[in-house]
Amino acid sequence: MASLFAGRRRWLVAGALGAALVAAAPVALATNGSDNADARSSAGTGDRTADVRAAVQGGHARNVILFIGDGMGQSEITAARNYERGAAGRLAMDELPLTGDYTTYAVEQNNPAKPNYVTDSAASGTGWATGTKTYNGAISVDAYGNDVPTILELAKRNGLRTGDVTTAEVQDATPAVLGAHVVNRDCKGPVETTAKCAKNAKENGGLGSIAEQLVQTRPDVLLGGGAKYFNQQVTAGKFKGKTVLDQAKAAGYTVVNTAADLAAAKKGKPVLGLFADGNMPVNWTGPAAVHGGTAPTRCAPNPKLPATQPKLADQTRKALELLDDRRSDKGFFLQVEGASIDKQDHAADPCGQIGETVDFDAAIAAGTAFARSHPDTLVLVTADHGHSSQIVEPAATPGLTATLITNEGANMTLAYGTAEAGGSQSHTGTQVRIAGLGPQAANIVGLTNQTDLFGTLKRALKLR
Repeated sequence: MASLFAGRRRWLVAGALGAALVAAAPVALATNGSDNADARSSAGTGDRTADVRAAVQGGHARNVILFIGDGMGQSEITAARNYERGAAGRLAMDELPLTGDYTTYAVEQNNPAKPNYVTDSAASGTGWATGTKTYNGAISVDAYGNDVPTILELAKRNGLRTGDVTTAEVQDATPAVLGAHVVNRDCKGPVETTAKCAKNAKENGGLGSIAEQLVQTRPDVLLGGGAKYFNQQVTAGKFKGKTVLDQAKAAGYTVVNTAADLAAAKKGKPVLGLFADGNMPVNWTGPAAVHGGTAPTRCAPNPKLPATQPKLADQTRKALELLDDRRSDKGFFLQVEGASIDKQDHAADPCGQIGETVDFDAAIAAGTAFARSHPDTLVLVTADHGHSSQIVEPAATPGLTATLITNEGANMTLAYGTAEAGGSQSHTGTQVRIAGLGPQAANIVGLTNQTDLFGTLKRALKLR
């Protein structure tokens, strides 16, 4: 199977890239109706062959920026584009010149030969971060619970600087898979690990909770929420009786808690940003989907969003500033997650979901701007799995629906049909988009497996 995938990638890189043409050059688009009408008449009419040809680069990358939109399937992307940019518009993620899709399935615990067609973020994250399929809930361990090395750990061993950024708790599945190994994703702090992950608990000779292991892995930049787990006490070893935050400070971390603190952080010491006790509050609010639908409405800024909380784009720009060092012959690996696309999709909250997608897209714009001035940088944008929101006709479903008024003044109805009101909507097993720019990005074109991304990252950065 591995040789089959390798053969297909060679064939794609050799010149069969016509399918990638659909993802080429940016289309500038305003959000008022007249400009959108003009854009519709001209969008997609140019010959983009040269743009795509120029994007097909081999060689190696000095830097990698990997963007993960949690739960960001094609429907979630389309909903955000329609709402914010218009039907004929383009998000920043749409402007990447090479695109493909990858499959996202997990496997059964202790039985990796049998697929689980609907993955969670832990198993999918383990797939792209380690190249190993595993069971739902597992954090960078194989189907039998054995630790497998991650792309961030390999980058550190090879002398690269590393960053791990999220809008969730830094102990949540996606950021966790880069710097921790536990048998259950819920083992975020020492208390939970003692109860649920005895194998991993410090008092039993394990590496400890996700929070402790992230400190021990010591990415140069670690930003997100999850402060409450850093306030738990370590249960064994040198730091027994002290907090995980004490452990982080002893590891040399500069700890920041606000956007101003983050902006003032200097190079030379690792930076730990903890901007919320749990997940960071979302950007937009609006009505949740209900049976019978909602009156058409616009989304509103979240009044509970702290003014001191940095936007994901701000976190991304600061991470790039801290990680980029042209005096060194080594580059960096940075992962940036838009985490609450998924969380608001679970809640059947279209404004929350779309607001987080738009916020994530702004971070992608910051990353691609860096890459255009640093052409030795590989940028990849993808999701860990699909989700359940669908754009439908208003009377097309008996499930939960909500109708939003887009920036074009048109109504858009989103439906959520995998749980009742108040329940948690389900992930889906669909393949998801992956898009890229820079050295080795051609290896994402066509249909690949989520675990192939690990090989692309490793090859791009020349990691051993």
